Amino acid sequence: DAADDVLLFRFSETRRKHPLAAKGGAKEAIRREREMLSPLREMADTVLNTSQYTVHQLRDAIVRRFRVSEVSGLHVGIVSFGYKYGIPLEADMVVDVRFLPNPNFIPDLKHLTGLDPKVRDYVMKYRSTKAFFGKLTSFLKFLLPLYTKEGKSYFTLGVGCTGGRHRSVVVAEAVKHSLPKPVAPVVVHRDISRSSPHVRSPQ
Repeated sequence: DAADDVLLFRFSETRRKHPLAAKGGAKEAIRREREMLSPLREMADTVLNTSQYTVHQLRDAIVRRFRVSEVSGLHVGIVSFGYKYGIPLEADMVVDVRFLPNPNFIPDLKHLTGLDPKVRDYVMKYRSTKAFFGKLTSFLKFLLPLYTKEGKSYFTLGVGCTGGRHRSVVVAEAVKHSLPKPVAPVVVHRDISRSSPHVRSPQ
């Protein structure tokens, strides 16, 4: 699925005609298509809204949602993001980490990302970060088995900071490595390269 304005833009950008646009424009064709597919949508157990995705992000989202795990009944995805770009629509739960110390204000760290050990160490060294992270991981370890018990197949955690390059990336990676086996989270850093053209990867 996707928002109407996004679909209209995609048809315009690709210069493709909607299959149902023989009578009326694309907007009316999209409305008719939604009406025709409504019964299928009601039967679906997963609806993937692609409005915010690039092609590569859509591929990753499909892999996260439909990869079959042989070791766990619950597939866990973690998406780091920047609030300035919007909350990921697939997230079942969102954690706001904008209260953590911000590396963006440190000149030596500003152009790095949360994948760099220097940024990770800066964010994680504070007592407030350690206390928060301990409570977050304890909560997830309590919650995930309950989701599995109820038969839920997918759980996506969104972790957001302002731009999606520093704090959210650090926390998402830390959560990934803190969850006990057989949970094997798939992590996507949605906005890690969007905020700055000068982002440097860790050496």
